[in-house]
Amino acid sequence: MSQICALDKCSRISRGQCDCCDQQLCLQHLNEHNASLINQLNPLTDEFNALSDRLNTLNIEKITGESRRKLEQWRDRSHQQIDRLFEQKCEELDRIMNEKIQKQRDEINCLQSKIADIIRNQETTRQQIDSLKATIHEIKEKMNELENTSLRVTTQRLIIDGGMISIESTAEHELDLSNLPSSCKTISRPAGSKVSICASDKYLLVHQKPNLCLVDHEINVVRETLWNYPDIYDICWCSTLDRFIINEGSNIFLFDESTMAIEKIKTIEEIKWLSCTTSEKCLFLSTNTDGSIVKKYDLLPSIKPVTEWKSPFTCTNNEWISSIQYNNEKLGLLIRNNPEKSLRMELRSVDTFDRIWTLKFDTVCEQNISFRFCSLTCNEWLVADYEKKRLLHITNDGKLKAVVPYENIPYRLTLFRNMLGISTYSPIDVYKL
Repeated sequence: MSQICALDKCSRISRGQCDCCDQQLCLQHLNEHNASLINQLNPLTDEFNALSDRLNTLNIEKITGESRRKLEQWRDRSHQQIDRLFEQKCEELDRIMNEKIQKQRDEINCLQSKIADIIRNQETTRQQIDSLKATIHEIKEKMNELENTSLRVTTQRLIIDGGMISIESTAEHELDLSNLPSSCKTISRPAGSKVSICASDKYLLVHQKPNLCLVDHEINVVRETLWNYPDIYDICWCSTLDRFIINEGSNIFLFDESTMAIEKIKTIEEIKWLSCTTSEKCLFLSTNTDGSIVKKYDLLPSIKPVTEWKSPFTCTNNEWISSIQYNNEKLGLLIRNNPEKSLRMELRSVDTFDRIWTLKFDTVCEQNISFRFCSLTCNEWLVADYEKKRLLHITNDGKLKAVVPYENIPYRLTLFRNMLGISTYSPIDVYKL
């Protein structure tokens, strides 16, 4: 028996079942349903066209720019290592030859002295003359040897394995720190340990009195060495030199995580330093003074001063820069105003030091302790507010994104791959993000 169209107020005989709604419909309503489906294709086509245009206009150079800069840094470091080895071996060649020449010169000088003595005394024997002639002949033979000396240099072919560099695709995403998870691990430290922390690609560098310690991704101490200096004001990682840079307060040191060697940078003057940070090309240092000075140093081919910015360009004479941080061609500054006891963050151009934006916090600075912060993904920032026991999450355009209460007093913080390390007075809390 024929069925009636399932739609209300339609008395026509059904001609088929609609795949969309599983209803028996007449021919007219079947056509209407089909037309409705066809119409839904048009906006989908527009979206696909928009996605295609977006794909065609994708800026590959912009996406790969940061990774390419890291490859260039690796190339520069490798060239530096080759140049250093070349210079060492050239010096070794010169040293070997100079030693041979000096030995010959000493013999000639000795002989000249003997002849001068004989002439001065106006007395000699046939035996002495024969001896002198024999000695001269022997020296001539040695000179012939010296002039025909060849030094054998044995080199090994430099083997560069593609596995030395790995490339993996990662998508950078904004962090949401409004609900900070419970710390996954804690690094304990003895009393008197310095609160400064910093991370490279491989390790987290911490101070466990009396040692500097390298901590791996499993939060295990893998290496340590004695820190013989009274303080650590700040630490930053320099990927260009493949070294940590440690600010001791007056002296600036390079710390090699591979050899654990600590080397003072002699080209940096000994004054009161407070904070440090590096870009791919430069080192930036700020002074521990009112009206702070920011000095810029080239990293390659050697660390040398380039320029400096002074008050009132950096800050007023009754203010001081508590911390500086580099990120993506920008310098972040935390600035304390002494009369107002206020704290603000400024973003500056890394080249001109021109101000891009300013954000003032509601923090009241009662203690004479420097505030610190770190850069996050997507050009955002995280400030450790020890006065109010909280973290301040700042957007890339200078807005307060989130205020995160913190159980302990946070003093220093750093990103360590997919983890966040927060240094308190005693332990270091490490969170998985």
